[in-house]
Formats: sequence, C-alpha cells, structure tokens
Amino acid sequence: MIGPASGTPCVKVYRKDKNAALPKYATAGAAGADVEAFLPLEIILQPGQRVKIPTGLVLEIPPGWEAQVRPRSGLALKYGITVLNAPGTIDSDYRGELEIILVNTGREPYTVHNGDRIAQLIFAPAMQVHLEAAEELACSERGEGGFGSTGIGGKANETMS
Repeated sequence: MIGPASGTPCVKVYRKDKNAALPKYATAGAAGADVEAFLPLEIILQPGQRVKIPTGLVLEIPPGWEAQVRPRSGLALKYGITVLNAPGTIDSDYRGELEIILVNTGREPYTVHNGDRIAQLIFAPAMQVHLEAAEELACSERGEGGFGSTGIGGKANETMS
C-alpha cells in the first residue's frame, strides 16, 4: 500500500488502546519516528537491568520492509539507557505488540513513565536472498581479516603495539 507521499510505503498501526500514541517524526528531516512507552505504572530500571517496555502498538509492515528499533541518543548519553538488541528488527509478518527492550547501562536507577519517548523506528527495505551451499568462494582483497583487520580507528593496516 502506498501512503500520502507518492511512492512512500504505508505502515498500518493498530492501537491496542486508544490512548497509545502513534509513532511520530519529531522534525521534517527526522529519519526515525519516536515511540512512546505505554505503561499503566512507571517502571524503575535499575543499573544493569533490562526490561520489555510495552508500546500498545501493533504494526502491519509491507512485505519486503522491516522496522528497525534504535535507541534515542539523548537517553543513551544522559542516562545510559539504550535498546539492548539495537537495532532490533520487526519483521513484516509479525503481528504482536511492539515491545522495546531497554537496558540501563548507567550508574543510577532510571524511571520510565507512561508517554516517555523510549526508542525510534527506522523503516527500511529488507530483501530476502537465495542462500546456496558452496564448496569454495571467490577470493577477495580482505580475505579472512576480521575484527580490526583494516585498522583501529585510524589508518588501514596499522600494526598494534
């Protein structure tokens, strides 16, 4: 289904309760739509604790698309609150409630209130590919070089002391 802007995919959002807030873009240039907690009571997130926060929302994402759940930078910087499996993926065929896994990496307890903006959603194409067993693979310039093999935050191929 195509949305109001020509060529824009439409994501239907079912609210389990009429008071659950639809995700919304804070500015015209925002890539992520803010998602709010939908809580009957506040939740105190202790340092090191992780918890699923309900949103009261169920998404119908078009086939070939996904929603990526990402942290909000202000919560991460100021309080150490982040999305545990960032980016989390919401598949197009999932019809359960959107719940956000938050973790407190900070040193102080953090209280999540109803209506708090807790994460953001980025919608992106998600193509399935054909996976095929192979006896050998083509060579590449990188080869088997793994973590840090192209350099650590600086010039490529630096040696570590």
